Amino acid sequence: KSKSEIDALANAAINGTTIEKNQQKWSFEEISNMEFRVVLNSNCYSIDEKTELYTDLRNTQTGLKYLYDNGTVLKVSGIIRPKEDTVTPMLNGTVGYTHKLTEYIIENSADSSAIQEQLKNKSIDIFTGLPFHENTGNLDTEQKVSEFRNYISLLDESSRAETYVKIMSVPQKSELDAMVSDAVKNSSSADIETAVTEMLIIQMGMSDNDVKTYIKSMSEEDITAIYTEMVTEQIKTEYETTVQNELKNSSQTQLSAGLDKAMSEYSSEHIAVLYDEILVFSESTCEDNLRKLGHVNLEAPATVNLYASTFENKEVIEDAIADYNKNKDEFQKITYTDYVGLMMSSVTSIINAITYVLIAFVAISLIVSSIMIGVITLISVQERTKEIGILRAIGASKINVSRMFNAETIIIGLISGILGIAVTYLLCIPINIIMHNITGIGNLNAFLPPEVAVVLICISVLLTTVSGIIPSRSAAKKDPVVALRSE
Repeated sequence: KSKSEIDALANAAINGTTIEKNQQKWSFEEISNMEFRVVLNSNCYSIDEKTELYTDLRNTQTGLKYLYDNGTVLKVSGIIRPKEDTVTPMLNGTVGYTHKLTEYIIENSADSSAIQEQLKNKSIDIFTGLPFHENTGNLDTEQKVSEFRNYISLLDESSRAETYVKIMSVPQKSELDAMVSDAVKNSSSADIETAVTEMLIIQMGMSDNDVKTYIKSMSEEDITAIYTEMVTEQIKTEYETTVQNELKNSSQTQLSAGLDKAMSEYSSEHIAVLYDEILVFSESTCEDNLRKLGHVNLEAPATVNLYASTFENKEVIEDAIADYNKNKDEFQKITYTDYVGLMMSSVTSIINAITYVLIAFVAISLIVSSIMIGVITLISVQERTKEIGILRAIGASKINVSRMFNAETIIIGLISGILGIAVTYLLCIPINIIMHNITGIGNLNAFLPPEVAVVLICISVLLTTVSGIIPSRSAAKKDPVVALRSE
């Protein structure tokens, strides 16, 4: 889309208005014939032979055309679409490419002149020619002297002349301290208070009475300190004006020669002061410039992504990180957020809650079923009292009678368990069809593992056996004579 179309979309989003959407369609052949251009960040900057600084070619239409014409040509080699039955595809219409393009960009960027120049001289900004201010607070006097002399050596005659005027406009510390001390000593307390009052009125915009009240609350040392700072700035300004008036008629050659002479006479301490007072530093850093140029150091990656093939391997990675963190302090420990683990934990908690509720219902059903089996077996014993008497009369012992009823309950439990498993397998067929149609997830299936089916059959047999123990003992205890007399 053109810039005007993008601007219109942005304005519509900000203002909450509606604009007409122009949908476009392309055939596969049309997309395959399209050309795309890759422009490296480092190629966007070209050195200006006059200033010897790197400028951005994208600031002009001619430069943009040049970059486009010389960009690396890319074409679409294919279109990847998710399967028709996929519910949550990973692809969402982005342009994909292999690691070969990434490697190509890294390798070609490393060979660019802009990156090579910035890596060669990490103390100077290749875009502005100004030194970087990073780490200057950690520089000692000798390092500041070295950096300042190096800065002077890179200047042309005009810049050297301008720098000499700036240097001469900065009084030496001993000279400045002497002038400030004399000015403070020659001022009375009333003069100091009056000067401080006038300065505070101008700077703070407060009324005369408010400022005087504020000054009365200050100690004499505080008032003197404010006055000393004010006098220091005033003397610096006057000194700078005087020097510039004296040197304005000198030629650039004379000023440049004066700079060489002054640099040979200045002490290291004074040059260190000039480093802080004179130098104009770049607002960027060396790292920012290299990042802008697209420089990538493969030996110092910014991030490392670890992908586990299974949940078990994910736990192996977690254990490895935990072992690494054991003997490390708080700032060296590796911290991570296991988003998949958090999601799975939430889903597992919900599923467990539902499972516990279902288990409770099933447990109640099993208890009720066991009671009913016991009741039915007990009724069967009552109805077969005469049969029990006959068995006892022909020689059956109490154990034989008990085992007969136990065998019956075991057979009932086995048959009911097998029937239940068979019905479950049959019901899985329509249930899966319904779930597939409702959810659209093809691999979401209800099934009963064979080992679980065997366990359920065993549970059925065990429950019926336990339920039949009391009725079987009741049958075994019946008196044969009484049993035979029953109708």
